[in-house]
Amino acid sequence: MIKQLFGRWNIVSWRQEFDDGRRLYPMGETPEGFMDYQETANFFCTIVRSDRGNFTTGGQWDADQQEKAEAYNGYFSYGGTFEIQGDLVLHHVKFSLFPNWVGGTQRRKFELDGDRLHLVARLEDGTPESRNAIIEWIRDVN
Repeated sequence: MIKQLFGRWNIVSWRQEFDDGRRLYPMGETPEGFMDYQETANFFCTIVRSDRGNFTTGGQWDADQQEKAEAYNGYFSYGGTFEIQGDLVLHHVKFSLFPNWVGGTQRRKFELDGDRLHLVARLEDGTPESRNAIIEWIRDVN
């Protein structure tokens, strides 16, 4: 099963479905990005809002804090090593834009359907914010 994951996957959608029926698109309805699973058991993921604007208050280091926060909210990246356990892919995080993930493991239920890959994470279970985060990918043929 692990060999079927190898290669690059382009993002199709990322949505969060809350138990109370709400739906949220963390990177908008047309995100861009990819997930790369390598035969060496390394992975890398990067996702970005397609409607991110350019900074207008300065460069990458001296722009104002609001622009930096908006840039952070429109981009996500992490990587490390991975392994398969049953229907779960375990991402052992070595680096991440969100530093709290570094050194931890992110668990995703995965389902392969032809050239499509679905990754599902259960978030904040047992709280009013309980939800499934669902990311759909399509295999890159280039």
